[in-house]
Formats: sequence, C-alpha cells, structure tokens
Amino acid sequence: MACTTILVGKKASYDGSTMIARNDDGFFDEKKLIVVDPKKQPKKYKSVIGHLEIELPENPMRYTSTPSVSDKNGIWAANGINEANVAMTATETITSNPLVLGADPYVKYVKAEKRGEKDKAGGLGEEDLVVLVIPYIRSAREGVERLGSLLEKYGTYEPNGIAFSDADEIWWLETIGGHHWIARRVRDEEYVIMPNQFGIDKFDFKDAFGAKKEYMCSADLKEFIRENHLDLNNDGTFNPRNVFGSHSDSDHVYNTPRAWFMGRYFNPTSYRWDGENADFKPESDNIPWSFVPERKITPEDVKYILSSYYQGTPYNPYSSVNHPEKGIYRTIGIGRTGVMAILQIRGYMPKEIQALEWISFGSNAFNASLPVYANIDKMPKYLSNVTLDVSTENFYWSSRLIGALADPYYGSAIQLIERYQAAVANGGHRLVHEYDAKMKDTGDFSLIEKANEELCDMAKKETVKCLNQVLLNASKGMKNNYNRADN
Repeated sequence: MACTTILVGKKASYDGSTMIARNDDGFFDEKKLIVVDPKKQPKKYKSVIGHLEIELPENPMRYTSTPSVSDKNGIWAANGINEANVAMTATETITSNPLVLGADPYVKYVKAEKRGEKDKAGGLGEEDLVVLVIPYIRSAREGVERLGSLLEKYGTYEPNGIAFSDADEIWWLETIGGHHWIARRVRDEEYVIMPNQFGIDKFDFKDAFGAKKEYMCSADLKEFIRENHLDLNNDGTFNPRNVFGSHSDSDHVYNTPRAWFMGRYFNPTSYRWDGENADFKPESDNIPWSFVPERKITPEDVKYILSSYYQGTPYNPYSSVNHPEKGIYRTIGIGRTGVMAILQIRGYMPKEIQALEWISFGSNAFNASLPVYANIDKMPKYLSNVTLDVSTENFYWSSRLIGALADPYYGSAIQLIERYQAAVANGGHRLVHEYDAKMKDTGDFSLIEKANEELCDMAKKETVKCLNQVLLNASKGMKNNYNRADN
C-alpha cells in the first residue's frame, strides 16, 4: 500500500510528546476506529493473504485499531495504541532492489498444484503486523525486538517500514528481502520523513551488535551483505538506502517529491529547496531521512503536511495557473486514503491519559483531524460503527462525502474546508485541555468515555455543517443548471 509517514521526536514536538503518523493509502478502504478487548484477541492467528498460522502469547493487552470494515482480505489494523501507552503504525510500503531480493526472496504463499501436495504458507505482511505485535509490547524497543524475531522466523512477502513509539522513544524498522531487517531510533530532536522508499540513510553496526542504543538489525545482517556483495557505498560510510533501496526513475515522480515538500515545509531556510542551485530538488535521491526542524512541530503541522499537495509550487494540481509541471508528482494528501492517525504519547501526563489518537478518514486534503483518548474500553459509535454502506452517521463516510463534493469545486470549496478543519482542531484542543484538567484535578479517569463522546459530538456537528455547505456549493456548479435569464 502506498503511504506517507512522519515521525516526530519528543524534543522536536511542541509539548515534549512523541508523535508518529501515517496516511494509510489503500484504495478507498472503508475504515473504523475500535478498541480490541484482550478477550477477543485470538490465541492462534491465521492470515488471509499469507495463509500463515501463528500461536500468540498469553495475556495480551487492550489496544486501539483501525481495521478495514470488511475482513475478507484480513484485518489490516493499520494503527494502534495499547494500554501500556505504546503506539505502532504499520505499514509504510517501501522499496527494494534485485540484488537484495535475489539473495533473500519474499516468502510468498504457494497453493498446491497436485493432489497430495500441501500449500506452502507465505510470510507476514501489512495485513498482520499490528495484531501480532502491539498487544504484547511495553516499549517501542520491545516492538522492534518482537517484530524482528517474527520476521526472522516467518519472513515477509512484501517490503515494509514500521514505526513504534512510547513516551520516550521512537523506533523505525525496515524489512530487507524476505527475512532480514534493520531499525534505527529517531533522535529526540529530529523528525523523520518517509515517502514509500527505503529510508534509513545511516547505520552503525558497532552499536547494533553492541549496546543497541540507536541501532538494531537481524542477527546475520553483516554476513548477508558481505556474502551477497550488496554494499554499493564507495566512500567508506554505510548508507543502507544505497544498499537495500530502489534506484528507479519512478521514485522521482512518486516518492522523492514528497520528501522534498515535507523537508521544505519544516526547514524552509536551513537548505535551498528551489531554483537551479537548490540543495535538494523534488527528484533528488539524497534527501535526508531525518532533520532537526526549525521550529517545534504540532499535531496541526503533521495533519497539514500529510494533507498537502504541493501548495505554493508549480506542481499543485489544484492551481488556477496552467503551469506545464502542474500535477506531475504524486501528492501526499491523495484521494484514496482510508485513514490517517497521529499517535501522540504525552509523557508528562498521568498514564491513564497519556495517549491521544488524532483520527482522520478519507482524503486528508478535505477532512478534519479529531483527537480522542486511547486508553479506554470502547470508542464512540461515530468512529466505530462504520458499515460498507454510505451513511452520514459516522465520521468515515461523512469525511469521504465531503472530499468527493469539494474536490471538483476546489476553488469555491477550499475556504469551507479550511474553516471546517480549523473548527474541529480548535474544538479538539479545547476539549482535551478541559478534560485533561478535570481528570488530573479529580483523579477520575472514568471521564475519558464522556470526553470522547463530547469530542465526537463536536466533530459531528462541524462535519454536518461542512457537508451541508459543500453540497450546496457543488449543487450550484452542476452542469445542467439553467436560469430563464440564461437564454
């Protein structure tokens, strides 16, 4: 699945929290936000795509999940925060190359062709990872360790990047071929940008096979690289992106422009991003994996950048100027997004209310981001009661409708959208501040359920208002409109 990820270290964020966020860019997948009760976590997991059966540990924890409404292709949980305030987003589809895949092929499901033969199970994939990992880990580091051991044992049938976070740390893991992996800790003062490419551009093997302070990897990675002549670096340093990533022309229209725009937004004066003498251009292969931002990053910044479509550049597909390069690059905020979640862990708050999940459905360019408390037994029906049929009674379908109505009439609708997005963000912050104070002062954390219901009531009110407005706006633009004065 083509997605975009941003990771924000605690010293790079506005309040000292960690934030990990990802656009889950399926093909208009119907999504919902639910809480998985430990009693409903399976003892034996069987994947739909890989046909793989795995025995799961005892004593799983409760966790949030944003699964597909239809389970015919599997769960696809996408994001989650467990009751230990550990978050996970999975996965960012990344890239690889023939040298890697020739040495360690993906583990694909193979159906038996002859009578008496058995099917050959495939490996793990995006369908599976959140369910297999998030209920059993108590830190971001433990997430890397558990997922790494699963990859080494079962393999994977696709290339993926996965993020884990807790109140103190963020870790990013990338798969390498069928059974290998590499992981790097996000430094507290930095943010990371990931646009569907193999991303890690620096690695310290001494640390990975020693203290594991900032780097980890599969046990035989050094031998794997050496025996298969994978190290393409020529300057004495080890850049994993050069070794394990892709080197294709399509990266320059699909992937690197997104990294360019994200870096340009958070570090506008640190580098030259435009013109002939730019340090980095939209098609540059060497845009860094991580940066120190010029100012602290807020949830609204994360939402904006994951909603963006090259505003202020010649590449904006909605521009009224008919520039020859208009629309040539794949946007970050794309039409087919199912869900985007900003998973925020606030280490300075009581553990019961540390975790906030900012949830958006549908195309981020036109939707709003709503915060809810994650450490709870159930989510409001406005987020969880989503069916395959269109309905204005839930956040998912209402968001999809707003996007579909606003997109064709962008010029007249964008002001309505911006007001809507601001209203939900303003109301979200106001209610979170209000309930944070109440729960800290009283110690009554049962108020979380009331807080989430009130947050959803606010969002529904603003969403209905916006839907009314964009529907009227679109109706005025219908091609069969005709007045008697038009003749």
